[in-house]
Amino acid sequence: MYTNDILWKSILEDTFEDFLEFFFPNSHALFDLSKGFQYLDKELEQLFPADDCTPEVRFVDKLVKVYLLDGKEEWILVHVEVQGYADKTFAERMFTYYYRIWDNYRRRITAFAILTDENNAFRPAKFEQDFLGTRLTFEFNAFKVLDHSEENLLKSPNPFAQIILVVKSAMRRKTLEKEDLLSLKIALARRLLAMQIPKKKIGKLMKFLKLYMRFNDKSLDRIFERDISTITKKPHNAMGIDELYLQIRQQEAREDGRDEGRNERNIEFVKNLLRETSFNNEKIARLAGVSAELVQQIKSESSL
Repeated sequence: MYTNDILWKSILEDTFEDFLEFFFPNSHALFDLSKGFQYLDKELEQLFPADDCTPEVRFVDKLVKVYLLDGKEEWILVHVEVQGYADKTFAERMFTYYYRIWDNYRRRITAFAILTDENNAFRPAKFEQDFLGTRLTFEFNAFKVLDHSEENLLKSPNPFAQIILVVKSAMRRKTLEKEDLLSLKIALARRLLAMQIPKKKIGKLMKFLKLYMRFNDKSLDRIFERDISTITKKPHNAMGIDELYLQIRQQEAREDGRDEGRNERNIEFVKNLLRETSFNNEKIARLAGVSAELVQQIKSESSL
């Protein structure tokens, strides 16, 4: 099963331009969006090896190189707290990320913390130290999902606003009956399918919705799939949205070209298929646009 951190890692890349427009309404006057973005996961991994993180700490980090209209390159750190609990070390951790990046790369960054917890009192936005005349204050952008009304999110045409709406709706899981949660999820799906955005992006948003708002009830999953199949006027089958998503990823692989970035994405895609499906090596190879030998190699190396 997908975990929320995997979902966030994927959706941030899929909608990063929308992310910028959501937080910077004047983004088109700041960024040269035609140059795209570069995701610096390797740089983060070098600074923060997996061994440094304790198992109970769950968060997602994306370090992204963006291009400004004046030709400069800047970095954006996006830190998503997906565990949903009050962490006393959160602000300090944000500062640690900042100074390690600065110390190693001398790059200015703007840092975002997206807080998906339900603790209204947990609002980290800065890290401070003060000792014998020496003072440090590190402030960062903090976005509390809990603060934003569903009404305003529904009014927004921005796809990233719909991601926040899904997260906020998922918070109601504890207070809603299963049938009401199903109705809410179907309503969100109908809204996504009606949005005037590229079909590829709709597929990605639908995947996020389906897996982030989980029922843990196969009968409700079947009802959801059946309803979406009716909406899209496509024959219902066992895969449903999953098949649509896989087809989209296959199309993207063909369009991206044979560069290093594509190879990395294909490898990650293969790993996800090995984890989340029972497809054989040949079908995974066909969907990911790689050889069956490579699939077997990844499977052996990853113990999947």
